[in-house]
Amino acid sequence: MSRHGGQDRADCVEERSKFFRGVTLIRRLTEESSTPDNKPMPMVLEEWPGGRWFRDLGDRQGHLWGFVQVIKPPTLIEIQGPMFMSYAVAGHIQFRLEPISGGTELSLRHRAVGMLDDSHRQGVVLGWKNVLDSVKRLSE
Repeated sequence: MSRHGGQDRADCVEERSKFFRGVTLIRRLTEESSTPDNKPMPMVLEEWPGGRWFRDLGDRQGHLWGFVQVIKPPTLIEIQGPMFMSYAVAGHIQFRLEPISGGTELSLRHRAVGMLDDSHRQGVVLGWKNVLDSVKRLSE
């Protein structure tokens, strides 16, 4: 993982179209989702503009993380919403995939505004690093 211009990046060996759909990125954001300490945390992502990204706890319970703002397979997905913060905050995350020699580069940019809790501000770095590292592992 590297940091460039306010974005975190991971280089992966998979072809971009395969990487986006069903194989790596979407799988990591849904069925392979986990906490930074590797506890399973499966999520649901409705893959269309306006679709929800949420944690389904069953019995009509769960946590809404955001709504799909942009989805352009195999290059881009943007989600806006509170993500993991259950208070008054607006967040936006962008996953951008670019072809590179030997694979795909995934860049991740997360921005949020509002009264951010310090623990979330600090924990987000570890959390997104975990996502990028696990996406890289899944692609190999």
